[in-house]
Amino acid sequence: MTTRRNFLAQAGIASAAVLLAPELLKAESNHKVGLQLYTLRDLLPKGVKTVIPKVSKAGYKEVETFGYSKKDGFWGLDAKAFSTLLKANGLTTPSGHYDLDSFFVNGKTDDLNSYIDAAHATGQSYIIVPSIDGSVLKSKSDFQKVAANLNKAAEICKKAGLMLGYHNHNFEWKPVDGTTFYDTILAETDPKLVHMEMDIFWVVRAGHDPIKILEKHKGRYALAHVKDRDKKNPDINTEIGKGSIDFKAIVPIARAAGVKHFIMEQENFTNIDPYVSITESCTYMKNTLHI
Repeated sequence: MTTRRNFLAQAGIASAAVLLAPELLKAESNHKVGLQLYTLRDLLPKGVKTVIPKVSKAGYKEVETFGYSKKDGFWGLDAKAFSTLLKANGLTTPSGHYDLDSFFVNGKTDDLNSYIDAAHATGQSYIIVPSIDGSVLKSKSDFQKVAANLNKAAEICKKAGLMLGYHNHNFEWKPVDGTTFYDTILAETDPKLVHMEMDIFWVVRAGHDPIKILEKHKGRYALAHVKDRDKKNPDINTEIGKGSIDFKAIVPIARAAGVKHFIMEQENFTNIDPYVSITESCTYMKNTLHI
């Protein structure tokens, strides 16, 4: 029999649940795991309108683009049409990788201006430099010139209401003239203008500790590529949580250091369907890493 005391106790529990529910829903809505679309580079040219819904179904809320050109857009869709496709599938895009070699090698701004237009059309905040032509990275003087050009490109982006970022591989740590390209970027670019996107896999593969770098340069890193390292073959990737990189230790440090966007990327698949793979990684990032 339900007594008054039992009823009040049950009502209290129910009331507490109602009060907690918004926080639980808020916590769930804070899951904004991103996917670098390069992960699905073999599938996108075959049908971007088929791929994007599957990215959403896999659990992602954000995507990072790559490969845009003014002529071909995003896999045959212009920037506005691509943005519409993302929105229809509950996705946003905070950043994109854009080839800026024409700016760094020849000083031309045509491509950069077209990328700014694409970023505005899709709602992106960051234009990311994915890599730089090695022909302009042969000496300390070259490093300094590129750093100066990064500042210039960042100024152009700032005037357009955008931010410039730099994404690393591992070549940035090759010693040249008593320094490295990466050290030069960090030392000679304006931290208020040039934001860093840490590719954790490539940092580890270069023999460095992501945690030490993040702690030493707090505030420089706005984005991070969460990319795991296969235990049997450390030169390739695997699903997040299956590899050798300790993301449980890295992610809280990254968040404390200022990383706002955690973006999964996987450059290869081994005996697994790509969509199964990206779903596994997304689930791990949400449920275990609490991103």
